[in-house]
Amino acid sequence: MATNQHEIYEKARKRTVQKKGFYIHIVLFILGASIIYSLTLINGFDIDHNAVNFYIAITVWFLLLLLHFVKVFITSKFFDQDWERKATEKLIQKHNKKVLLLEKKLQKSGVLPAPTVTKMKGLFTAFKKKREIILIAALGSNNELGKDNDLIWHLPADLKRFKKLTSGHHIIMGRKTFESIGKPLPNRTTIIITRDKNYKHEGCLIANSLEGAILLSKKDESPFIIGGAQIYNQALKIATKLEITYVHHTFEADVFFPKIDVTIWNEIKREFYKADEKHNYDFSFVSYTKKTT
Repeated sequence: MATNQHEIYEKARKRTVQKKGFYIHIVLFILGASIIYSLTLINGFDIDHNAVNFYIAITVWFLLLLLHFVKVFITSKFFDQDWERKATEKLIQKHNKKVLLLEKKLQKSGVLPAPTVTKMKGLFTAFKKKREIILIAALGSNNELGKDNDLIWHLPADLKRFKKLTSGHHIIMGRKTFESIGKPLPNRTTIIITRDKNYKHEGCLIANSLEGAILLSKKDESPFIIGGAQIYNQALKIATKLEITYVHHTFEADVFFPKIDVTIWNEIKREFYKADEKHNYDFSFVSYTKKTT
């Protein structure tokens, strides 16, 4: 399995934030304990009456600090989401092997019929063999796409890359995505997917399904699917390539890109850029191709 560089970056960033929080906790504990202890030295402070409370407060705080340590350096490090995913995958693989062995035994004994080889037919299967179907999107650290039908960042370099990649091609999108753009983009053929069979817009092609949109773009060897979230979810199953811009920051959003399964997608290229006067966030351009089975 190819290493997913984006997941590594995000994991390292979150670990840094966790450690920073723990170190701040240590400093606060030392300061707090010192202040509480100093109170016992002040003239007039009833040390005999407050000694128990003092030790209880310090002990409870120390236990909380210890729990924080366990969470940051043990639980989060060794039993994180990656560990959970790998453990789940391992159990699924083990279960599938048992099911496969059982099927073979039943087929051998005649309880189940022997498997037959059939030719796969269908629109999407044929296209996947002959064409590239490309999804292009920009995502936040938690796969955020946007909010209130609009982008939640402004990255001129991403817009420039989008124009360069999609120029001369068909671009397929949902109606809401098109209406957020407002007009057909120059030097591209715009295909809008909508359930409204009476919907029309000058300069655009209209389809009532993703399948219909793919048929309308049949003369293009590399049509691009540009959103929104529902269209991405449908198209991810038939896409052959992904062009993703990762914005390395978390945002408040109401639409999200589906999770990219690294067991299916192979990262082939990555370009990282630091934030500057034109870009408020670090970002990466990443290309994926679907693994052959």
